[in-house]
Amino acid sequence: MPSPTREDTAARSGWAEDGAAPAESRGGERGGDGRGLVCALEMELTNRSLPSKMDCVSCDDLINRNCADSPEVSVPLSPMGKRATHMEGDDLCRLIDRKFLIEDKKRLCALALGTALVGILLMIIHAEICPYVYEPGSKVSLVINCSISLSTGCLLILIIVFHYKDIRLFIIDHKEVDWRIAITSHRVLVITLELLVCVIHPVGSYWEVDLYANSSSAAPLCISSHHDKALLDMELLLSMLMFLRLYLVHRAILLHSKVLLSASYRSIGSLNNINFTFRFVLKVLMNKHPARTLLVFILLFWLTASWMLTLCERRTEALTTGQMDTALWLIAITFLTVGYGDVAPKTSCGKGVCLFTGVMGVACTAMLVAIVTEKLALNKGEKHVHFFMMDIQISKRIRHAAANVLRECWLLHRANPTKGSRDEHRRHQRCLLEAIRVFRHLRLKQRKLRDYVSEMVDLPKMQMIMCDLSANWNNSYRELEQRILFMEQKLDELTRCFQQTSELLFEVLRHRNPEIR
Repeated sequence: MPSPTREDTAARSGWAEDGAAPAESRGGERGGDGRGLVCALEMELTNRSLPSKMDCVSCDDLINRNCADSPEVSVPLSPMGKRATHMEGDDLCRLIDRKFLIEDKKRLCALALGTALVGILLMIIHAEICPYVYEPGSKVSLVINCSISLSTGCLLILIIVFHYKDIRLFIIDHKEVDWRIAITSHRVLVITLELLVCVIHPVGSYWEVDLYANSSSAAPLCISSHHDKALLDMELLLSMLMFLRLYLVHRAILLHSKVLLSASYRSIGSLNNINFTFRFVLKVLMNKHPARTLLVFILLFWLTASWMLTLCERRTEALTTGQMDTALWLIAITFLTVGYGDVAPKTSCGKGVCLFTGVMGVACTAMLVAIVTEKLALNKGEKHVHFFMMDIQISKRIRHAAANVLRECWLLHRANPTKGSRDEHRRHQRCLLEAIRVFRHLRLKQRKLRDYVSEMVDLPKMQMIMCDLSANWNNSYRELEQRILFMEQKLDELTRCFQQTSELLFEVLRHRNPEIR
């Protein structure tokens, strides 16, 4: 690619406009251009032609190559007379680096989550097939456990690289501060906890591979029955603790959410001091897709808790709770807080899983009730239409009740107890009292309905009404001011007319009677 001339450089960078110096020789260009101009040229060419990432180090190398023989560095002047520095180029380099670091974090988080899921899947395969393939001299469990350890090592490397990218992003956001400032106690604690969580995986097959169980009885786990109960408990605990790696799901959701990737969300959120955390993203998801989000969470939790209960109950002699279908039924009735009592866990581990399932079931049931209530509730427009029609119906019934009261009054007036029977007179009295009671009841119902409607104040609508009233008052005030000014002008004109009339009368009287002064 041929190197551009100085005029092209000035036209692209926007620093040389009318009144710029003419083009000189190539050697003069090297001596006269500044570091900021060359760096801006490199960044402009990168933005237009090169899809790869531009590093500020390459920009500095280009400056050193082009300006090594110049004893002084001159920076061109902008048309406003301000000196352009290479701070603009540094800011652009920093923005480009920040963009690529965020993309690297997203990619690393996705890879870490995939590696964690692969390790959990291998652990499940290891726990499921070992009772069937564990034979004297078999190496299947050792191979699977080695694969789990390999995925664990890869996961640890990805976690470390992710936090390294995070520290670099912190340095760029805070304008090239020392990296030691980013190493806070909270960050160190978080990294340590993540590494401890991710390093957990079953290691029972590494203890004594030569020892194996009798061929007549299959071990519940891939550990020889010659080992004691503590080793079996440790293998079970490590297998269940591997599910803690699912904490990476919330990080993947946060980094891949449209809320974090949208510039408008970030701009408005920064103006309102909103932190884009997983809690905020979860609230957005629950508002946009509540049923879908809750359904996916319940299904995944149901399957995971059922398999964990199956793994816990396999050590017992009673195989009822150690089967997957029975565990699915037990977790379902525990999650729904029904508890028929036909199936119960036997081990302490199974009881803990059921206890945690009951707590999560109560929380999910509360959220489900809230979602169903929100879906069944009427919106503002529907409420206005519904209450408007109810008001019309109640008003019609009130008119009918009032007509019934008048009719019963007339019938009571006609039923004279002296001329007719007293039974008919009492019957009309009872009908009149009943009509009055119905009329009062409908009036009370209409009053309650209007009070409830008045409580449904639409704040934006009220604000618009107040703005309209304020605008009308301002217009009326301006019209009143104009009228007052117009009246003042008329009064001034009348005053001048009176003065002129008095002067004319005085002149006329003086002309007729010269003695008047």
